[in-house]
Amino acid sequence: MIRTIDEARSLLAGGSTGRDLLERAAARQAELESEDPALNAFLSTIEPESQLGSGQEAGPLAGVPYAVKDNICTPDLPTTCGSLILEGYRSPFSATAVARLDAAGARLFGKTNCDEFAMGSSTENSAFGPSRNPFDRDRVPGGSSGGSAAAVAAGVVPFALGSETGGSVRQPASFCGLVGLKPSYGRVSRYGLVAFASSLDQIGILTRGVRDAGQVLEIISGPDPRDATCQDRPLPRAAALDGVQLDGQVIGVPEEYLGFGLDGEVRQAFDAALGQLEQAGARIREVSLPSAPSAIPCYYVIAPAEASSNLARYDGVRYGFRDGSGAGLEDLYSRTRAGGFGAEVKRRIMLGTFALSAGYFDEYYGRALLVRQAIANDFERVFDSGVDALFTPTTPTPAFRLGEKIANPYDMYLSDVYTVSANLAGLPAVSVPIGNIGGLPVGAQFMAPRFTEETMLGLAVRLEELVGYAPPDVDGAAA
Repeated sequence: MIRTIDEARSLLAGGSTGRDLLERAAARQAELESEDPALNAFLSTIEPESQLGSGQEAGPLAGVPYAVKDNICTPDLPTTCGSLILEGYRSPFSATAVARLDAAGARLFGKTNCDEFAMGSSTENSAFGPSRNPFDRDRVPGGSSGGSAAAVAAGVVPFALGSETGGSVRQPASFCGLVGLKPSYGRVSRYGLVAFASSLDQIGILTRGVRDAGQVLEIISGPDPRDATCQDRPLPRAAALDGVQLDGQVIGVPEEYLGFGLDGEVRQAFDAALGQLEQAGARIREVSLPSAPSAIPCYYVIAPAEASSNLARYDGVRYGFRDGSGAGLEDLYSRTRAGGFGAEVKRRIMLGTFALSAGYFDEYYGRALLVRQAIANDFERVFDSGVDALFTPTTPTPAFRLGEKIANPYDMYLSDVYTVSANLAGLPAVSVPIGNIGGLPVGAQFMAPRFTEETMLGLAVRLEELVGYAPPDVDGAAA
């Protein structure tokens, strides 16, 4: 196993090479896939034998192996987005985040399983089968970055990139006992992230500890001329995360996040963590975000609307899967999309197309944009009142069983009820594990004003120290 970046560095300092660490990752991956049922965290991996074996490593992440969600472009491995319509597709370029990690010396090990085009909350929507939770193989690892979460939690790699549109890094982090970081919108370039909903999508980070997440964020952040939404802001410095004191810090707890649907034991774990923050000097203030209950319906108008536009490019003409068995261009389009897309992607395309259609645009999409602004205004008002960060549960429940919610899409959508607001408002957020319920991890999250990742991660480091949670090692299917 390779649990953390520091552990990888220790192995390298002891004489191991980057290729040696890739071999360790490959051995661990093979062990997990030989079990029944297999973890199914990866869709493709790089052969360690193809890598240079030199012991001369350079860069802040020199020789450290990592994984990437399979909707982030890499030229060395396929980018399928968990979909048959892109099965076997290889990008001719690297995503900016991947290129920056490679320049820092990190070594890509593999591409991880995900819900098709990142549409889901369980990784059950992957065309290549679901990933499984390392702590209970009958349960989901979360989604849509479930493969990345499972890979880190099982000790294959010390960190992985995922993507967030409505909580798809933080939710699997909570289910798998990890730190899940969603940066501010505009902090990390989206160039090379296959679009689901462009105004919501963000590349995020999954690690075992907050400091590791901070190190990776510092490397992948920064302006990019190929992404007009990526802003030129001072980089968040990982070195600034230590020594943060809670005295005088005002932490808000939104009353809307502690109501309907929250599991009683999750509430107890959250209250215990909140009490530890208060005992350590933080000032706890109850606040209100009145528009929060509208976040899920707002999200499920905006996100499908943008998806219906973004996914129009997959028509069998340009690249990817093509069903040319019919007659004519229209038949090519319909057969390709019918055969290439899964049920959840089709559902969201239809929802989005309806919301954007003539006669309904203002009633649905236009109104959702107004609600989105109201949600952002609620956060701004709370932060302007002197609150440094908000603290809430990450998910209403621990990981649910495979198949438990797949037949009820709305129930599945509610898995992200506490996470979507940060995406709608473009805020940074980080989930930190706070305990176990029946052997299953649960997390709590901080949300903060835009581009205040250093402050937010400093608070997360203190919470991590106070709670003292460390994810147990996964020793097979019975773990």
